[in-house]
Amino acid sequence: MSRESKQARLERALEICARMDDAYPRAACALTYTSPFELTIAVLLSAQTTDVAVNKVTPRLFSRWPTPLDLANAEVGEVEEVIRTIGFYHTKARNCVGCARVIVDEYGGEVPSTMEELQTLPGVGRKTANVVLTEGFGIVEGIAVDTHVFRITHRLHLASAATPAQTERELLALLPRENWGAVNRQFVLFGREVCTARSPHCTGCPLSDLCPSAGRDVNVQARTQRRS
Repeated sequence: MSRESKQARLERALEICARMDDAYPRAACALTYTSPFELTIAVLLSAQTTDVAVNKVTPRLFSRWPTPLDLANAEVGEVEEVIRTIGFYHTKARNCVGCARVIVDEYGGEVPSTMEELQTLPGVGRKTANVVLTEGFGIVEGIAVDTHVFRITHRLHLASAATPAQTERELLALLPRENWGAVNRQFVLFGREVCTARSPHCTGCPLSDLCPSAGRDVNVQARTQRRS
């Protein structure tokens, strides 16, 4: 499909989205949260860590520091002790406290609801901001490109860029806005169950006839960024 026309690629992309709607009609964020603040911290913690692992530490974290003000006044070392079972917990603990301080000092204790403002929070990059906006505020500004979205869209030849940020720009240019919100939710599930990083289950995959990589030994690795 290297010579696929722009229109043909769009039609294939729309069919992929339709099949994902059929396969995952109730796809939702797997993180446990009750407010935009809890969601922001949970997504921050989830970088290079499973949602299951994050959901194990956040009940204690939010019980001990339930508000941005509480967490802003926390000792980083104490936060580390609560989240030490997840990856990069030293950096994430600093970012949690720093994020809460900025929310309190700059935004009156309320999580901001714009892409630009969210990215002023320590540890919050565009991917995290996209999730917070979509799941926490119902605002769809883009597509959260995590390792699953990166890997799957490259295997499907919907994107070819070298970084998540560039991949998002390619996807936004390709897909109609009404399709953006579902991509991350659905592809995360699809990536865990079918299009896995190693040995994807191409046999029986609902997208196999639309996928240039189906049946091939592919292992697209997502590039990681310091700020997710």
